[in-house]
Parts: sequence; C-alpha cells; structure tokens
Amino acid sequence: MTVRGRPREGRVDEAILTATRELLAETGYAGLTVDGVAARAGIGKAAIYRRHASKQEMILAAIAREGAPPVPDTGSLPGDLTALAESAVARLSAPAVAETLIGLLADIDGDPALLARFAALVTGPERAGETALLERAVRRGELARPPDPDLFHAVFGGTALSWVVMARLDPGELPGRLARFTHRALLTGALDPPGERAGPVTG
Repeated sequence: MTVRGRPREGRVDEAILTATRELLAETGYAGLTVDGVAARAGIGKAAIYRRHASKQEMILAAIAREGAPPVPDTGSLPGDLTALAESAVARLSAPAVAETLIGLLADIDGDPALLARFAALVTGPERAGETALLERAVRRGELARPPDPDLFHAVFGGTALSWVVMARLDPGELPGRLARFTHRALLTGALDPPGERAGPVTG
C-alpha cells in the first residue's frame, strides 16, 4: 500500500535526483536545501539521508544521473573539437551550472572522499568522452597517437571553465578559438604524453 502523493519506494531515488536538478535550476546552489528537496519530492528528509550523507553528495548524484553530453562525431577532428567546445561552453554558460560548480568545489575542497567522487562522477565521464573522440581521430589518421588525457582535459576543459565561469568573459567566440588552439596543439604533439612527443601528421 502506498501513501497518496508520495512516490513508491522504487521511485524515491529518481524523485530525489529530479527534485535536486529542478531546484538547482530554480534557486541555485546556495538556495538548495535538503528540506526543499524533500518537499519537492514528496518524501521525508530521512529518506534522503538514508541515501546521501550530505547536500553535496546528493548534488553529485544528481549530476551523475544527468550524464555526460554525447560525444560529437562530425567526421573530422576540427569539427569534433568545435562541437565539443560549443557543448562545454553552452553548459558552463547556464547560470545554475556555473554557480553549482563554484559552490560545490568550494564545499568539497579538503574532503578527499568527495573530491574523488567528483572526479569519478563529473570529470571521469568527460575525460572518457574526450578519449573516445581523440582515439577516433587516430583511427582516421588525423593524429599520430592519442594525447595525454589529463593534459588534454586540463587544457580544453580548464580553459572553458576559466573563461566562462571564473573570468566571466564573453563566450561567443570561445568555441572556435578553443577548437583551433587545441587542434594545433594536437598536431604539433604539444599534448603528447611525456617522452612521446611526435611531429606533425603528414600525408
């Protein structure tokens, strides 16, 4: 038997994460509370704390459930990099996303377990998508070898994060400029793993 207006037990997880995503968009990171999520989901706070030890863990779970954006496949490395940059800039330009990233990283700084969870649930899927994109470029003969994945992610994602979220610069031209910059760096081997620097692809 279920209580009218409350989600069935099997749907509680999804109700919590859906409410979290909705309230992040409406109230921002600072305004989101466990009480607010419980009210929106139609459950008690205890149901949330049985699943997530803190607001931060709940938000990380909601981000993970949303998933990484699809990996672009335009048929060429320059096109893929441009599409990837456009997707990253569009996500970071959303006020709720920028505020959530800043607030979340500030709150979990100094907590190794939560930082590791952030890496696994947020940056991990991003790096996996980037790796698939770059390995496809190698198979097409556009790159001699895959770059260092950590360095590529730091250059590509870090530039987008710094430009849009930290410096609050106009993102209008960034996707094209970032794509051209990383494409040149890839072709010259500047992003190759240590000790494996290669010359430009020819032929």
